[in-house]
Amino acid sequence: MTRVGFFPHNNSLWVLRHRGILERSLPDVEWVDLRSLPAGARPAPTEGLPSVHGDHLFDGGYDFIGTGSTPPVTAQARGHDIVYVAISGPRVDNGRLVSLPGSGIDSPADLAGKRVALGHGSWQTTLLLFALDQAGLTWRDIEPVDAGNEGAQLLLDGKVDAWTGSYPALAALESETEPRTLIETDGLFSHRSLWFTRRDFAVEHRDVLAEIVGALQESDAWIRANPREAAALFADGDDDLDAWEHALRGRPFGLLPVSDEFVAEQQRAADLLHANGLIDRKITVADAVLPDLAELVARD
Repeated sequence: MTRVGFFPHNNSLWVLRHRGILERSLPDVEWVDLRSLPAGARPAPTEGLPSVHGDHLFDGGYDFIGTGSTPPVTAQARGHDIVYVAISGPRVDNGRLVSLPGSGIDSPADLAGKRVALGHGSWQTTLLLFALDQAGLTWRDIEPVDAGNEGAQLLLDGKVDAWTGSYPALAALESETEPRTLIETDGLFSHRSLWFTRRDFAVEHRDVLAEIVGALQESDAWIRANPREAAALFADGDDDLDAWEHALRGRPFGLLPVSDEFVAEQQRAADLLHANGLIDRKITVADAVLPDLAELVARD
């Protein structure tokens, strides 16, 4: 039996779970909702990173998962022998770093001493680190606030000074005000979806991995052609449906082989995470790349 982890934040796996495509080739697949598994330790955002995504690959939770950019780095830093399977195209329209108009915070350089909301441990941590580094600041120069899905409301309520936001939640903020963009994701960070597994699974179950990749490619093609129908799999009500359709239309779908450009960006992120005390060891991202997986992804 193969266990595939899923949750709404990886749109591709969420849709695949609900469309029955993978079951045609892997009828005994077990879908594991990440939200049903133990949450694990969640360190303060000044002290470390949550590691649930990588940990559950190695405690029997599942065999394959998709996330944003930060969890695989966290997994490697915890000594897990992961392997990247595929990456998406850049998702630079999916979110950005914002503040409220009239706040006096107009660029990342203005964040020194400020409270910044983010979904800590997600791609938002990497984006914020890149923005701070470009401005000559470090993680210790701000007060990071692990906001989960509440960042927009915290910003509107004045409880934080800035937010690393993403759609569809960013659309809700835009309906209330015209947020000040401190820095765009485009040009700073590619913000890709990533899919990864254990090395033993990649080596010993290559045929299963090929079926998962092929099913994801087929499902992603359906999302591109049917964004509103796909949005209905996420939405709660008509307003939410519109917001999700907007979000999905702004995201690239389809799996790509791991590229040298991606590895270099992940390495920079890993180095910054270590330098800022969020992971406790240096890692080499290229150690998590199996070059022959590129053929498996490219042929689908």
